[in-house]
Amino acid sequence: GITFRPFPTQGFVEIAFCAITATEQVKGYGTHLMNHLKHAVQQERIYHFLTYADNFAIGYFEKQGFKKTVILPREKWAGYIKDYDGGTVMECVISEKVSYLEIPEMVRKQREAIYKRIQQVSRSHVIYPGIQFVVNGIRRRIPIEQLQGIKETGWQPPESLEKSRIESEKEFLQFKDTLDKVKKHPDSWPFREPVDLKTAINYTQIVKDPIDLTKIQKRLESKDFYVTKHIFVADLRRMCENCRLYNREDTPYYKCANSIEKY
Repeated sequence: GITFRPFPTQGFVEIAFCAITATEQVKGYGTHLMNHLKHAVQQERIYHFLTYADNFAIGYFEKQGFKKTVILPREKWAGYIKDYDGGTVMECVISEKVSYLEIPEMVRKQREAIYKRIQQVSRSHVIYPGIQFVVNGIRRRIPIEQLQGIKETGWQPPESLEKSRIESEKEFLQFKDTLDKVKKHPDSWPFREPVDLKTAINYTQIVKDPIDLTKIQKRLESKDFYVTKHIFVADLRRMCENCRLYNREDTPYYKCANSIEKY
C-alpha cells in the first residue's frame, strides 16, 4: 500500500510510506498502485510528488519517474515534510497530458508497433525447422551457407572459410590414404568388419563403443564426421583399445591390435 499526504496549497503530495509484501514484489503491483495514485492526484491538479527514500527504495522510485533533483522551489516544501536521516529526497513531476491508468495499454501498443516495424526490415521473427545433422547414425557437417536463413541475411562467406575448406579437403585425402594403408596391413584382418556378435555373445557388455574399419570408412566417406585429425586418430586408437579390452594378451587379436597401433 501507499500512504500519502497532500499539500494542495503548496502544489505537492508527500509519499510517507510505500510497501509491497516480499512475496508479491517484482510483479508490477508497486507500479500499478503508483499509477493509480498519480491519476488521483492529477485530478486534483497537483503535479509534484515528494518523498524521502532510503537506499533500498531509491531504485523503485527511479523506475516510477522520481529524480534526486527537486525542481519544486524549496520554499514550497521545506518544513512541510519530515526530514529523515540517511534518506534521499526525490521528486516526481506528473504530466497533465499523460493518462497514467492507460500506460500498460500504451506500452503494449508501442511494443506491437515496434515489432511490426522490425518485421518489415528483419527476418528475426521467422522460425525455421531444426537442423538434421545426424543421418543414419552418422553426424554430418553442414556448410554455413546451406543453413536456412543465412542467405536471406545477405551473408557472404569470407575468404578464410574457403581456405578452411581447402584444408579440409587435404585432410580428407590424408585420412583416406592412412585408412587405405591400415586396411592393407597384414595385421588389420580382425578389424576389417564389425565383430560377429553371434560368436562374441558378450562383446557389447564389455565394449561399450564398438568401432571397426568399415564404420570408420563410412564416417570418412560422409566427409562430415572427422572434422579434425584428433577425431580420426581417436577412432583408430579406440578400435585397438576395444580389441585389447575384450581379448587376452596371448591371443592373435591382442597382438594385431598392438601391431596396428604402432603402425
